[in-house]
Amino acid sequence: MIKLLKRLVTYKWAVLIVLLFVFAQSLADLFLPTLMADIIDNGVVTGDTGYIWRMGGIMLCVTGLGALAAVVASFYSSKAAMGFGRDLRRRVFNHVERFSLEEFDRVGTASLITRTTNDITQVQQVIIMMLRMVVSAPIMFVGGLIMATSKDAKLSLVIVAAMPVLVLSIFLIFWKAMPLFKKVQKRLDRLNLVLRENLTGIRVIRAFNREKEEQVRLTEANERLTDVSIKVNQIMAFLMPVMMLVMNLTVVGVIWFGGIRIDNGAMQIGDLMAFIQYVMQIMFALVMASVMFIMVPRASVSANRINEVLEMTPSLIDDGTKTADVEKGTLEFDHVTFFYPGAEEPALSNVSFSAKPGEVTAVIGGTGSGKSTLVNLIPRFYDVTSGTIRVNGVDVQAVPQEELRSKIGFVPQKALLFTGTIAENIRYGKADATAEEVAHAASIAQANDFIEKMPDRYEAVIEQGGSNVSGGQKQRLSIARALVRKPDLYVFDDSFSALDFKTDAALRKALKEETKDATVLIVAQRVSTIMDADRIIVLEEGAVAGIGTHEELFATNAVYQEIVKSQLSEEEIA
Repeated sequence: MIKLLKRLVTYKWAVLIVLLFVFAQSLADLFLPTLMADIIDNGVVTGDTGYIWRMGGIMLCVTGLGALAAVVASFYSSKAAMGFGRDLRRRVFNHVERFSLEEFDRVGTASLITRTTNDITQVQQVIIMMLRMVVSAPIMFVGGLIMATSKDAKLSLVIVAAMPVLVLSIFLIFWKAMPLFKKVQKRLDRLNLVLRENLTGIRVIRAFNREKEEQVRLTEANERLTDVSIKVNQIMAFLMPVMMLVMNLTVVGVIWFGGIRIDNGAMQIGDLMAFIQYVMQIMFALVMASVMFIMVPRASVSANRINEVLEMTPSLIDDGTKTADVEKGTLEFDHVTFFYPGAEEPALSNVSFSAKPGEVTAVIGGTGSGKSTLVNLIPRFYDVTSGTIRVNGVDVQAVPQEELRSKIGFVPQKALLFTGTIAENIRYGKADATAEEVAHAASIAQANDFIEKMPDRYEAVIEQGGSNVSGGQKQRLSIARALVRKPDLYVFDDSFSALDFKTDAALRKALKEETKDATVLIVAQRVSTIMDADRIIVLEEGAVAGIGTHEELFATNAVYQEIVKSQLSEEEIA
């Protein structure tokens, strides 16, 4: 928590203004009971109406100044806390953007969303409270004690007797509640995860009639969060009644013993009234402190979760500065082996091959053979365990990630579109692409035909997740996004699977001319997509089972023969 609070130094002037005005408000509040005592003793008791009006006017002015100070303090405390939250969200987001897929796998997307939203909000709220109360509560407590003692020192012993009971009650409640706050945040993570899976997987859920099972799963996560939240609130529910009980018993004690002292002539009525007000202020200062005890533990848990993210060092670090293209457009895997974190077996083992500009290199293999893992290593979504990958003749780990990825046109296995227009989605590959470049890329990707049929053509809006276009249309727009970039290396990760054979053939024909000066790497499930490739790499269980043309592999490679025979008829093979 303290690590995060240090960042408030950016808003030091706003914090200073808050502290000054809270101090002024507290002094005004402490002065009011003394004025009231003066009015009672010297105005009401003596019947001096003029004195009552004069002192009443002063009380009104003091109250007005206190109210003005409270408004100013509230404004600047909110400004500092909200600015702090905005900056922290930006910092967390920017830091998370540097994460490799390994960090995302470790923390979880749902948890990262919770930490960036709910956890930061918890910290924001406690900062507002702290800025107001960290000065106000001590001043009201100490000032109230001093003023009460000045009115009657012996009567102050009633307050001294009540303090240990109050402090012990707060400590016990705090001690019981702290572990539960950690459970609340973890179970909130779980609820977010289940809810996110339900929303993103709604098509699969409905297709398999799993709505009831998912309702049970969500209900279970929701009830677990509810149960621990109820436990926390049950513990916290004791706080206010205990506070009020102690406070009211203290007031009763003050009135009882104060009445005796007035009867003995040792105290005036006005002083007793002021003393009661000071007791109330002292107790409310402790109430404010107890509220802080409620909020700080939960905010502390949230702050620790935020710090975990900020202190997490990305496994992929730009430790190289090479920028020269030794061999423009080349791709080389040199004895590459890769283990996923915690895996006992390698996903890729001793993979070696090279690809040159003007060539089409294809990768094929069964499910789990390591095809997608291979392409994920090229743009450094993960780093190799051993061996070297070179793009343009330079080790990918010796080049800044931004520069490396600028050389690659990557089309992922799952086509992802963003909310916005078609043109904006294609320009995601090149922000300054002209309208002609966008149209040309769409034409090569065979997307022009369906775009032209839309009412707004390239300004047609893509809804969230691309829900208003088909799977094949998503793939073609994803391909256009890579084409508009005109990179040195194209990587297509099973990017033609949703296309019909006619569109697939037309797209490959158009790509051949468009990418003649670049290196093309295609990962495919369909043999028909890669039969014309200059080089086909056959993967089996993460290892290279064969490299060659279609004819060479079909004649000599048993793994490739099995794949071909499972997909093509004898006439097509012939």
